[in-house]
Amino acid sequence: MVLNARLDHRNPLVFDTHELGRRPGALQRLTRTVDAPKDFGVQGVIAVPEGAPVELDLRLESVMEGVLVTGTARAKAKGECVRCLEPLEQELDADFQELFSYPDADDRGRPAAEPGDDAEDDEDRYFVEDGLIGLEPVLRDAVVLALPMQPVCREDCPGLCSECGARLADDPDHHHDAVDIRWAALQGLAGSLGDGEKDEMSGAEPGVDEKQEK
Repeated sequence: MVLNARLDHRNPLVFDTHELGRRPGALQRLTRTVDAPKDFGVQGVIAVPEGAPVELDLRLESVMEGVLVTGTARAKAKGECVRCLEPLEQELDADFQELFSYPDADDRGRPAAEPGDDAEDDEDRYFVEDGLIGLEPVLRDAVVLALPMQPVCREDCPGLCSECGARLADDPDHHHDAVDIRWAALQGLAGSLGDGEKDEMSGAEPGVDEKQEK
């Protein structure tokens, strides 16, 4: 069971639902800009930098089971292109919806005999704690799902040259003359034979001169 233990109402990602009461159908809309928490994304790949502004558009609705939160998080994520390794910046729009259950009610809104009777069902659930809900874990999951696992600076990024590591986008005509290793071996053999013939010719010239003198 995911309990929002010791939630601090001063935390910008903690929201007070007392205004909704427990009246099914009660609705509250909120807009808030918060600082991104630490590790907000896929570390080492792409993420929203810690402290960067995150704009939240939220809809809090009271239902029988608890408080249904629907919203969108907007921010700028920074990372590195997986093809050319250049820094990149990407606009992020992460949609999410999560139900925060009342600890004293079951899935049908009825008082529960014992909170946590079904540990497996409660394991992945979020709960309203003293009228407060904490959105950080929900936002973190939404952001990770919205970010690309293999970000690129542009869809047609050609990447780096496999031979020398040059950035191909800077030099579209960049290439290396490919040499077939089979021909390279023959060229080496031809070179060695040519050197041998020259040595034989240079060794025969003195004998020829002597015969001519006689």
